[in-house]
Amino acid sequence: MATKFNIICISGLRENLQMAAMFAATAAVSGSAVSVFLSMNALRYFVKDNHLSAPSEGEIGQLMEIKNVPSFQDLFRQAAELGDAKLYPCSMAMEVLGIPDDQLYDHIEKPLGLTKYLSDFHDGHVMTF
Repeated sequence: MATKFNIICISGLRENLQMAAMFAATAAVSGSAVSVFLSMNALRYFVKDNHLSAPSEGEIGQLMEIKNVPSFQDLFRQAAELGDAKLYPCSMAMEVLGIPDDQLYDHIEKPLGLTKYLSDFHDGHVMTF
């Protein structure tokens, strides 16, 4: 049974981003519609040619890096390419961080404000990471 999932990513911690990406990819390739809103500290990890590494909160995050677990960026890309996942950057966060639209990864949709996101994606389950 397909359902809708709305994932709001605001954390810049590896574990939070990884869990959000695993959930988005699994749900999307399983036939569910997924929308992801990227804002606050999460957004900077979706900029092209950005070599920042998300900091770990604890042991699991550190082990994921050591054991070469697929990155959250790769999982979000796969969710968009292989399933019904759409990733939307927050227009306010883009403005605050000075990120132009063309600097985001190609699988990222056009920016949305929070009001528009909540209006368009009011149904379905909501998760915040």
